[in-house]
Amino acid sequence: MSFASPADSPLGRHTTYADQYDPSLLFPIPRAPQRAQLGITGQPGFFGADLWTAFELSWLNPRGKPQVAIAHVMVPCESTHIVESKSFKLYLGSFSGTRMADADEVRRRLQADVSAALWQGGPVQASAGVRLIAPDDFDREAVHELDGLSLDRLDIECDDYEAPAPEHLSAAFDEQPVEETLTSRLLKSNCPVTGQPDWGSVQIRYAGP
Repeated sequence: MSFASPADSPLGRHTTYADQYDPSLLFPIPRAPQRAQLGITGQPGFFGADLWTAFELSWLNPRGKPQVAIAHVMVPCESTHIVESKSFKLYLGSFSGTRMADADEVRRRLQADVSAALWQGGPVQASAGVRLIAPDDFDREAVHELDGLSLDRLDIECDDYEAPAPEHLSAAFDEQPVEETLTSRLLKSNCPVTGQPDWGSVQIRYAGP
């Protein structure tokens, strides 16, 4: 799985949907170029993970009966690559016509294939985490808001939409330290392939000025 650039990805192209398991559909995108624009080189000085939820995972059992599950995939932030989202959906779709021994085989293949794409032949420092939710447990998959004090309540003027600007941050060193949890639903980044906005929620816990 080696590609020249994100422009080679399946985004914006006519798609032929595979009905048989095909890990070659995963399209890895290197993290380094985008991180370099933020001044991040080498190992990141932070920890965390990308968390993906797939609601359209299906396969066939050994007798050909369709099976379904919800998949939670955790991608470690220290991986050298991340998988382009459309290619990941096409890859998941390729399971739909393939007979698998059981859900655990599906989980193992997901973990092995995604981990291989994330590290692109380099030493695997942390593999992808994969958890499958069976249909009997679907109703337990509630969506919870992040706990904390929402920054979105603040009526502020916004006129800087470029790269992160740490100069906007300040600390009140003349006040007593605090311990608080802040949240926002307005965290925006741009897709490195299409340039389209991706919106997310963020939760920050800290103690200090």
